[in-house]
Order: sequence, then structure tokens, then C-alpha cells
Amino acid sequence: MSSPTPFPRHLAVLLLAFLACILAGNHIAARIAFDQDAGVLLAVLCRSGVTLLALTALVLWQRQTLRPGPGTWPWQLLLGLLITVQSLCLYSAVARIPVALALLVANIFPILLALLTWALGGSPPTRRTALLMAMILFGLLFALDVPARLSSHDKVGSDWLLGIGLAFSAACAFASALWVTEHKLSGLRGSLRSMLTMLVVFAATLTAGIADLIPGGFQSPTSTTGWIALGVLALLYCTGFSLLFIYMPRLDMARNTPVMNIEPVATLLLGWLILGQMLNQTQIIGGAIVVGGIVLLTYRKHG
Repeated sequence: MSSPTPFPRHLAVLLLAFLACILAGNHIAARIAFDQDAGVLLAVLCRSGVTLLALTALVLWQRQTLRPGPGTWPWQLLLGLLITVQSLCLYSAVARIPVALALLVANIFPILLALLTWALGGSPPTRRTALLMAMILFGLLFALDVPARLSSHDKVGSDWLLGIGLAFSAACAFASALWVTEHKLSGLRGSLRSMLTMLVVFAATLTAGIADLIPGGFQSPTSTTGWIALGVLALLYCTGFSLLFIYMPRLDMARNTPVMNIEPVATLLLGWLILGQMLNQTQIIGGAIVVGGIVLLTYRKHG
């Protein structure tokens, strides 16, 4: 079969920017649900369940075999568990700190992926990559408002520290998941791999809820607004995830992936417009440095 014809560059960029905004909206809806006392496990269960249904329909429509192949099940299970951890940690961070801040910290995963690849026998980071990593970390210090917090006599809130730690854990889990995908499951068709991943996420989240591993994780929202927000986050995540997969062969991802880093910026704007969350000037400058560094880090020149 011939490869699908790529979209024109401007159309691919617009579509990726649109998908990034959809995924940003998913996190805003999650924060609204959490403010209405919805449990984190319930939110992950809703979004993974809806996405699982959509991907299952896609796999059946493509008439794919549901057998991933010998030797792939352990890695597929690990991938699903890593995405489960990433989802729970990121949503837990979103529930505690400004959404844009949680996304900025979670989006340092390219640094962690480069370091993990190096540690597991890959090529060491180039001088350019190392400088961009330092730039991102420098910007992150200001995005987190670390200088002001260190100079302040007020104690740093436990929720703030926990939220940052959870967002960083989400970045670690996602970087590990990308390494597994690239090095152990690259031969598996994307739709089947994504469907099986969502199946593991759904099953693991349901098991954690039944076992009450996270107290209040399955707590229902206390208002209609909370239920609507749960529905919106599930719909947005499913739409963004599914469209990204369906059109990925035509999006020239190697060239256009940096566009997806607009997500923290979109989250900042939506957080301000919808939630009234706003970062100070220093944090905005730091966030711009982080996003710029990530774009440059993921950019590859093409001849």
C-alpha cells in the first residue's frame, strides 16, 4: 500500500494547533469537575472508557486482528500502566495547582525522554540539545515562580509542592511510555496499540477504584456542572486523541510535532477566560521560555 498523501503544511499546522486546543480544553473541563468534588479516578475512567469505545470501533472497522503478536503483551501492559500513572498524576496536579502550570511541568517530557534514551544505551544528547534542556529548566524556575517563593517568608503550600511533584511524575511516566512505544512496540499498528493501551488504562483505573486505592477517587460530582464537565472532558479527550491518530499519517509529524506545544499556551488562555486563573508576569515569561525551548528541542531540520 502507498503512503497516504500528506496534508499541505498550512493545513497540517492548523489541524495540530486545533487538536492541541482541544486537549487543553480537556484539562480545563477536568479542573471544573474537580472543583465540583469529582474524583480523579472517575475522570480518568470516563475519558479512557469513551476513547476505548471509539478506538475499538475504529479497529473493527479496519478489520484488524486483535492479537498484538508474540512477546508484545508484557510491553503493551507496561505501556498501559504508564499511561494510567501519567493520567492520574496529571489530573491530580490539575486539581491542586493552576492548570497551565501543571501542563508546563508535564511538558518537560522531551528532556526526560532524551535522558532516558541515553541512560538505556542510546546516543547522548548533543551540545545543542543540552543547551536547550538547560534553557527549558531555567524557564521552568521562573514559570514556577521559584525566586519569589524562596525570597518570601511565607511557607510554600503543601498542595503547591504536591501538585508540582505530581506533574513531574506525569512527565516521567509519559517519557517512559514514549520510550516503550518507540523501542518495543513500534511494529504494532497504531490504532491497535492505542486501543489496547486504553483498555489497560480503563481496567487499571476501575480496579484501583474498586480496591479504594485512592480515597474518594470515584466520588461523584456534587452538581450538574460537575457532571457536564466530566462529559465534556471525556468528549474532548476522545476527539483529540482519536483525530490525532486517524490523521497522523498525513500530518508529517516529524516536521510538525512542535506545533502541539501550543497546548500549555492554550491552557493558559482558557484558564484565564474560564477559570479566572492567571500567572504573574514572571511566570508568563518563564512559560514562554519553556515552550520556546521545547519547540526548538523537538524541531528537526529537513533538507
